[in-house]
Amino acid sequence: MNRLDLINKIAKDAGISKKQAGLALQSFMDAVKMVMKKDDELTLPKFGRFYVKKTKARTGRNPQTGEEIKIPAKKRPAFRAGKELKIACK
Repeated sequence: MNRLDLINKIAKDAGISKKQAGLALQSFMDAVKMVMKKDDELTLPKFGRFYVKKTKARTGRNPQTGEEIKIPAKKRPAFRAGKELKIACK
């Protein structure tokens, strides 16, 4: 399923226009981005949790040369599935 398919499904299920469904989906994605920028989390009960995962700085190795390199600390987006979503995937 791609973005357009999802918009069509939302529009059909909610009985709204495709334009309104597209705006609703965009609003949801903007909310997730806003939460991530603030290092906060967005929890949707029974579905899952969007959050920022922080990794520590560490020393790695260049596989071509074997030379040690420093890998800086960074933040990355993460999602943890809720119980109902995990059950739906079985």
